Amino acid sequence: MSKTFVIGDLHGCYDEFIELSNQIGITKNDLVISLGDIVDRGNKSVELYNYFKNRENSIVLMGNHERKHQRGILSYSQEIVKVQFADEYIEFVKWTETLPYFFETNEAIIVHAFFEHDKNLQEQKQEVLSGTTSGSKYLENKYEEGKFWSDYYKGEKPIIYGHHVVGDKPKIYNNTYGIDTGACHGGKLTIIELPGFKIHQIKVNNDYWKEEQSKWQIPILNAKNWEEMKIEYIHNQLSKLSYKEEVKIKEFLKGIENWINNVQNTIITIKGKLEEITIKLKEKHKELFNKEVAKLSYRSFIFKANSNNLQLSDLEKVLNTPQKVIDLARELNLSEIPERKSQ
Repeated sequence: MSKTFVIGDLHGCYDEFIELSNQIGITKNDLVISLGDIVDRGNKSVELYNYFKNRENSIVLMGNHERKHQRGILSYSQEIVKVQFADEYIEFVKWTETLPYFFETNEAIIVHAFFEHDKNLQEQKQEVLSGTTSGSKYLENKYEEGKFWSDYYKGEKPIIYGHHVVGDKPKIYNNTYGIDTGACHGGKLTIIELPGFKIHQIKVNNDYWKEEQSKWQIPILNAKNWEEMKIEYIHNQLSKLSYKEEVKIKEFLKGIENWINNVQNTIITIKGKLEEITIKLKEKHKELFNKEVAKLSYRSFIFKANSNNLQLSDLEKVLNTPQKVIDLARELNLSEIPERKSQ
């Protein structure tokens, strides 16, 4: 007889999941249901994605982490996963669009995060079920401070949920089962076996999230599209990351700082070059000056220079990303182009 196994937040803990699955004897005929958040923080998000994508009897619910990828809202843990997936990332994002927000069996209602106690399953908001920031704020306004939705739940059908780390053991309260036991933080991975609500656990010996944050810092920084960022934003990022003490990270950030300073110095060089070009165009074309300048992509700067009105601030306002500076520097045939070297 086939069984149903509901898995708490995995967050990339593939090895532990496979080990526990083998221990409790999950077969290909059993239904495996993930509460969501199979990716981010842990070390093997790609392996878990491939496992669930290719396993016939499996369901993955939409967790807030999958939803972040789906909607392009990438914080650090999502940026790591994007780099890990590489060319597979677009396919992964498309896959997240197919994920349901809840699943119901004969024995239980299964959701990733929250459940409004006074609404039926079909009326639940997606942001509540998946545990988004907006869903959390919505419930904060609904329930008194210090209270959780499970404090009010009186339904006859048990609810199994994850999202919030409840400790090393599942939180069983008011016919609800919280089974996020902090696997990726060196806690435990929890699986509930239905129909008997039998609890299976395995200890995770590594704090994967702590390890991954340090391990992927340089690859993530290197993968950022610094050339297309606003120059002002780059300075803000350098300031934000200035607390980093790791030698390699400090060296990387120093390289970015030197490069962006070079970019800004190039804007000064470009101003001088534009003024030089203006003089030459006037000498060469005389009365046809306006007609010839109108053919140029940087004509607005030339017209300002011709009126002795070209200010450095005019250039900085338009050339507000390194790539725009680089493109114009190439067009003007400057001898030095401020291209960033990969670190």
